[in-house]
Amino acid sequence: MSFSMEVKNELARLEPHDVNCDKAELLALLRMSGAIVLRGMKIGIHFSTENAALARRVLQLLKNNYQVQTEVLITRSRRLKKNNRYQVQVIPSLQVNKALTELQLLSVEGDLKNPLLSSHAARKNYLRGAFLGGGSVSRPNSDYHLELVTGNEVFAQTIIKVMQGFSLKAKLTDRKNDYIVYLKDGESIVKFLNVIGAHSAMMELENARIIKDMRNNVNRVVNCETANLGKVVKAALRQVNCIKFIESKMNLSELPESLLFIANLRLQYPEASLNELVDYAGGLGKSGINHRLKKLQELAISLGMEEEKE
Repeated sequence: MSFSMEVKNELARLEPHDVNCDKAELLALLRMSGAIVLRGMKIGIHFSTENAALARRVLQLLKNNYQVQTEVLITRSRRLKKNNRYQVQVIPSLQVNKALTELQLLSVEGDLKNPLLSSHAARKNYLRGAFLGGGSVSRPNSDYHLELVTGNEVFAQTIIKVMQGFSLKAKLTDRKNDYIVYLKDGESIVKFLNVIGAHSAMMELENARIIKDMRNNVNRVVNCETANLGKVVKAALRQVNCIKFIESKMNLSELPESLLFIANLRLQYPEASLNELVDYAGGLGKSGINHRLKKLQELAISLGMEEEKE
């Protein structure tokens, strides 16, 4: 089962508790995946899904809020997986006309001024309905991506504005005849799941995000330490080579005592870092050791050693 299906199953099991919120959710669901059926002067509704829990949700929202007659047809999808498809049919009647009028489902101006979306809680349910009807979200252990797909540009713009009311910075793109509202960062997706009431999915994603961030931080630290170690080894090797070049040109005992001490110390500990040399030097500071090592490198160059190219 996909993570999107898990999220939708969780949302579909939530108990309806407020009439206005339920109608806001139903409005978004029907805008996203519903279709109007005309029979003379009467209007019906058709809703189709491969998710049994979602089909039950739509039936529940319809029957709890409107006196309409419904029937459910179960067919086998012609796709490769041949999943069941659940078709919720609202039989055309005058009651359906009243429901559509109250929902303002036939309006082409968007839902921002719809009285059903007047409360903060109702807007949450509106987003829940939009996700149930046409949303998807990637698995927590993969790249962060959540999207809502609709063929209605006005509806897509409405979703974005409602999401902005919850400080969710969604973006819009189009693909063929569809408009896609999407979120691409983990924090925003976690917040969205919390807004629509998918708390179990939110916790799963949050836990995965924490683990992923920890792994990324560990990798950054390891990469940084590896790079630093590489620099230390490269510098130490260069210093040893300089001292050996000097030794090939003259007797090291001819060096000033301060340089001779550091030269012997570096030859004795060829892989030691500068901080480790400080420990071995017995009182000589880091800047003093570094200064003497640079003097040895300058001497080697003056004796004919090629300068290192970056």
